[in-house]
Amino acid sequence: MRLAEIFERVVGPDAPIRFTAYDGSSAGAPNSDVALHVRTPVAVNYLAQSPNAVGLTRAYVSGHLDVEGDMYTVLRRMSDFVLAEGVNLSLGDLAGIVRSVGWVKFVNRVAPPPQEMRVGRLAAMGWRHSRERDAEVIHHHYDVSNAFYELVLGPSMTYTCAVFDDEDGALGRVEEFDGALESAQFRKYELVSRKLGLERGMRLLDVGCGWGGMVMHAAREHGVKALGVTLSKEQAEWAAKRIAQEGLSELAEVRHMDYRDVSDGSYDRISSIGLTEHIGARNLDSYFASLYAKLVPGGRLLNHCITRPRNDLKAMDPKGVINRYVFPDGELEGPGAIQTSMNDAGFEIRHQENLREHYALTLRHWGANLDRNWDEAVSLVGEGTARVWRLYMAGCVLGFERNVVQLHQILGVRLDGTDARMPLRPAF
Repeated sequence: MRLAEIFERVVGPDAPIRFTAYDGSSAGAPNSDVALHVRTPVAVNYLAQSPNAVGLTRAYVSGHLDVEGDMYTVLRRMSDFVLAEGVNLSLGDLAGIVRSVGWVKFVNRVAPPPQEMRVGRLAAMGWRHSRERDAEVIHHHYDVSNAFYELVLGPSMTYTCAVFDDEDGALGRVEEFDGALESAQFRKYELVSRKLGLERGMRLLDVGCGWGGMVMHAAREHGVKALGVTLSKEQAEWAAKRIAQEGLSELAEVRHMDYRDVSDGSYDRISSIGLTEHIGARNLDSYFASLYAKLVPGGRLLNHCITRPRNDLKAMDPKGVINRYVFPDGELEGPGAIQTSMNDAGFEIRHQENLREHYALTLRHWGANLDRNWDEAVSLVGEGTARVWRLYMAGCVLGFERNVVQLHQILGVRLDGTDARMPLRPAF
């Protein structure tokens, strides 16, 4: 049985993509604009040993499986087709596949590509969400290369969900590279600023501040004295240079430090944009309690993070692609769980908003940036890492579009007695 026949047995004879393999066989739609190509027998090893998304990811990241055309289109078509048709293999089919592939493929283990964070490596770093392990997993993802992030994220250097209006959010703008993403990222920071009610002279703490986008926005646009903290040394160094270049050093600062080491009780406002995903379910209560303690009475917290659509879904899959290749130890909670934890820490919840569709658009822009700058990106981080990013961003577009994941902003207030110090109808 040749590989194309195995492909047809597994996904059906009418797959809406082209399939080709090193053994010269082909299947699927011959005129399709997207294709899968199995380049070497090693790809078969990976798929035989992990006949799921992990096996496909290993084969693609290592270069033994290629995708021709748009990655998102491949994932969407295959997802639509497999979900609609289902996989119906008889015992005879399975036996035939095993005989064709050869039992050696199933038992002759091939090491995963180096981009995979294996369970053993994580275990050697200590307990999940300990300070030491948190620092290491943040280093794994964020200290890839500032130059690489500049190519993917664009001038804003903002690695969190943007907020689009109808004009900037038009799909045709994705391939135009005309500033729609940067406009949407500015709009996000301004939305956070309005929800927090930033005013000149206030003190803002931005935890998990990335490259300092919120810190600089608050200082530049609102005259706020802002401190950002990050576990990524490369982010902190990049942000310090940009703050100096923009002449914001009197108001803005980014430090390489753990948010848990920031002193308590001195901030008017706190923003947490894209950090909660790294905290862990068992640490949520202590996380929000620590942020509550850092706020003055009447202070506000805006928590912005990726969420699960329901509270009863698993927070993480340690053996899944995202946790192995993108966000080791990353955990996603339902919005209700996060809100409850904020409530229990003492916050009065004043507003909640789901920006799911906006993150799908943001990821489309990042993916387009990567494809446009592919050769330079590969020269900076290597083809394997660039392939991880291409696959992960396209897959996440699909995830947000199909409500597998969401993005919530939740606004909480530390009451001053019983006074929330909020206008009757906020302007956001």
